[in-house]
Amino acid sequence: MLVLTRKLGESIAIDDHIKIVVVQIKGKQVRLGIKAPKETKIHREEVYLAIQEQNKEAVSATPDTMKDMSKAIKG
Repeated sequence: MLVLTRKLGESIAIDDHIKIVVVQIKGKQVRLGIKAPKETKIHREEVYLAIQEQNKEAVSATPDTMKDMSKAIKG
């Protein structure tokens, strides 16, 4: 893990297309701004982990589960 120290208003560049800027420091919290191409997916870690878990569940779904889901969607 790379650990960097940045002050308010300073930034970190990742490759040529992503820039992370320290926008605000308030107590123990740091607010970051992220500039990246629209196609770059950016999530908080807890959201990312939830998405990964849902993807795993979808992959392991049985054919019967898929049929039930299809019926539910169709109404």
